[in-house]
Amino acid sequence: MSWGTELWDQFDNLEKHTQWGIDVLEKYIKFVKERTEIELSYAKQLRNLSKKYQPKKNSKEEEEYRYTSTRAFLATLNEMNDYAGQHEVISENMTSLITGELTRYVQELKQERKSHFHDGRKAQQHIETCWKQLEASKRRFERDCKEADRAQQYFEKMDADINVTKADVEKARQQAQLRHQMAEDSKAEYSSTLQKFNSEQHDHYYTHIPNIFQKIQEMEERRIVRIGESMKTFAEVDRQVIPIIGKCLDEITKAAESIDHKNDSQLVIEAFKSGFEPPGDIDFEDFTQPMKRTVSESSLSNSRGDGKSEPKFGGKSKGKLWPFIKKNKPPPPPPASASPSAVPNGPQSPKQQKEPLSHRFNEFMTSKPKIHCFRSLKRGLSLKLGAGPEDFSNLPPEQRRKKLQQKVDELNKDIQKEMDQRDALTKMKDVYIKNPQMGDAASVDHRLAELGQNIEKLRLEVQKFEGWLAEVEGRLPLRTDQARRQSGLYEGQNTAAVNSCAQDRESSPDGSYTEEQSQETEMKVPATEFDDEFDDEEPLPTIGTCKALYTFEGQNEGTISVAEGEMLYVIEEDKGDGWTRIRRNEDEEGYVPTSYVEVYLDKNAKDVYKSLQKISE
Repeated sequence: MSWGTELWDQFDNLEKHTQWGIDVLEKYIKFVKERTEIELSYAKQLRNLSKKYQPKKNSKEEEEYRYTSTRAFLATLNEMNDYAGQHEVISENMTSLITGELTRYVQELKQERKSHFHDGRKAQQHIETCWKQLEASKRRFERDCKEADRAQQYFEKMDADINVTKADVEKARQQAQLRHQMAEDSKAEYSSTLQKFNSEQHDHYYTHIPNIFQKIQEMEERRIVRIGESMKTFAEVDRQVIPIIGKCLDEITKAAESIDHKNDSQLVIEAFKSGFEPPGDIDFEDFTQPMKRTVSESSLSNSRGDGKSEPKFGGKSKGKLWPFIKKNKPPPPPPASASPSAVPNGPQSPKQQKEPLSHRFNEFMTSKPKIHCFRSLKRGLSLKLGAGPEDFSNLPPEQRRKKLQQKVDELNKDIQKEMDQRDALTKMKDVYIKNPQMGDAASVDHRLAELGQNIEKLRLEVQKFEGWLAEVEGRLPLRTDQARRQSGLYEGQNTAAVNSCAQDRESSPDGSYTEEQSQETEMKVPATEFDDEFDDEEPLPTIGTCKALYTFEGQNEGTISVAEGEMLYVIEEDKGDGWTRIRRNEDEEGYVPTSYVEVYLDKNAKDVYKSLQKISE
């Protein structure tokens, strides 16, 4: 079937139909474009959803992802990210393979359609022109025939009239002959025009129009085929990503199947195990003796005396400097411009100096309950500020051991990195020495010195944490019943301050208590209890490190001797009096002139120290 033969007279309808076909194609393009926008929006929403529930860096959530269930959830989030990526691929492929291609095709189709219908109109105009010429020739032939007939009738009339002269008759005869000749010429022209028109009309309806309509038909069929192919591509684009989406779903299923409830339960034990043993039976306390009040072995007094070979009634035997013990400060140091040899080794007359934080706490630390309150307050503040004690003493033994071991491993890794850099620079220096044209060997000396200092600092840190780790691993997890019931101290450092203060008050038999009773009870407790409070209290936290620039022989009370180049820990910075408090190890602390050391303060530790200083004020 051909439009040229079947629809030879439907030019206008074909023009409308082909325009409708283009409109359908443009409508389909718009549909695909909106689908791509939906896919992009859906992918964006999926990515935002996955990002919203991703664990924050350096947050508590990262620790939660060691459980298999939370790791499976993290894997699900990652797979959802890939899932969203496949929807982006769908959008991109539909845009490039369908929307873009069809948009270009529509422009070409419009141009082709315009050309075909222009040729059709041109053919119609030509046949209409031929028809007009034929009509004009026909009318002219008809008019000439009528004129010739009237001229013949006039001649015959003149010839029959005897009154008309011979000249008039001759004139009428000539006129009739002229009109007959014109009629013959018009007849010949009309015959020729008619033959020409018939030929043009035959070519128009059997050649030109069929060819043009055939081209329009082929154009329309190509449009139909093209839209069908685009619909197949529409489905194929979705089908191509189905295997990848299936893999994403398979990975989510695999992650769900990897959840191990037994392993998660074991991780909970490892995360929260304190290392303490459950409390034992409570001994019977006999209150039948009116003159003497029996104190059980599980009471607060004896709980602190467990494991002691003999009670101590004197002061502390250790050489630690506690925040609430007042100690004589050394004499003022020499000016910064003075040479090391000008440092006086003998005692000097002390002058009024600004007391450090540890001295200003002396009046506050006059009673044992206040010591408890301050210790708990300091721990609570450290946790609130996000910087706990450096030795993790706020944690239960088992958790503290894990944290210390983790810290030691991290420091050893840092040491290895620094040593690798130092070895690489050493090899580079050797190359420079053997081949001076490649570089200056002295240019790496400064960096090598820095790496050496860094390694020395890290080693000191490792020794410090290994000491704490050895202390924790060598300590037996023995606790009395009364102390075990206070294990909630590790779960709430702020509320522990109130509990700690309350435990130092002795209740009367009727449930009330007085300050006199509290003091009387404290007098009954051996002096070892008060000493143990100092043993349990952690030393002042380090706020940085320092390097001795000169040798200093600390002969005065409160000072400490240092050697040139020695690395030590700073526990109290200069308060304006020219002295800095440092620590070599747990038992050696003291003051040195600030001008004799180069101090490197830790910003976080310094902030916590200033916060404690504000509280003391």
